[in-house]
Amino acid sequence: MVVLLVGCQDDNHSTPIEAKADIVDTAIQAGSFNTLVTAIKAADLVDALKGPGPFTVFAPTDEAFAKLPSGTLNSLLLPENKGKLADILKYHVVSGAVLAKDVTRLPSASTLLGKEVKIQTSGQSVMINDSKVVQTDIMCTNGVIHIVDTVILP
Repeated sequence: MVVLLVGCQDDNHSTPIEAKADIVDTAIQAGSFNTLVTAIKAADLVDALKGPGPFTVFAPTDEAFAKLPSGTLNSLLLPENKGKLADILKYHVVSGAVLAKDVTRLPSASTLLGKEVKIQTSGQSVMINDSKVVQTDIMCTNGVIHIVDTVILP
């Protein structure tokens, strides 16, 4: 059994848990990433994010997707916008497992889209572009998820 530490920035505590699922299955099981999972499926990225990785995913919650302008999400989910949706999702993924302690030391990170995201830290707060990281280090068998409060657009 492998025990990993998961830290939540809100309470500054670490709780040992076992990483039992890959990134996609962890997102499904969490129940707060239904829109993200729908988008991953629509963009045909399920197999990639179930791959060996490791990956770091800045995962927007359902509430984060709800902040998008009216009609944006429905438009992105249309088959003819699959490439644009895939690009947006790839902008949320970094190759390698980057833990919170490492993120705070980086000024930027290169995403799978091939574009950089800016990383800013202030005290206990971490921003990825204009999106606040609200929970960190959710360990998965093929990487790590950090929860963000806003969809990051390239």
